[in-house]
Amino acid sequence: QVQLVESGGGLVQAGESLRLSCVASGRTFSSYTMGWFRQVPGKEREFVAAITWSGSTTYYSDSVKGRFTISRDGAKNLEHLQMNSLKPEDTAVYYCTAGPIPSSPDYWGQGTQVTVSS
Repeated sequence: QVQLVESGGGLVQAGESLRLSCVASGRTFSSYTMGWFRQVPGKEREFVAAITWSGSTTYYSDSVKGRFTISRDGAKNLEHLQMNSLKPEDTAVYYCTAGPIPSSPDYWGQGTQVTVSS
């Protein structure tokens, strides 16, 4: 059974930083892209970032480009999302994802809340 477990969410003030982590287990994730989506109540889930298995290619939404950095340790099925210069509009539940297609992942974590106060 595939399991994705996120950690690192919390409450910060605007301009501060947070680092999210996700550990994957239950299968071999080689060739899989890992990533992050986020969701605000009443809105659809939004793609945030993704990274290929090798770590050679990354993808970012325009809203986070230049502020967020995604990285992964393939040997440990571990990925991180470093979030800098956080804004109140970044407030959401952040979900770790995995799958062959970054925009349509096969697996989802349970989510971790990120709240940015102004």
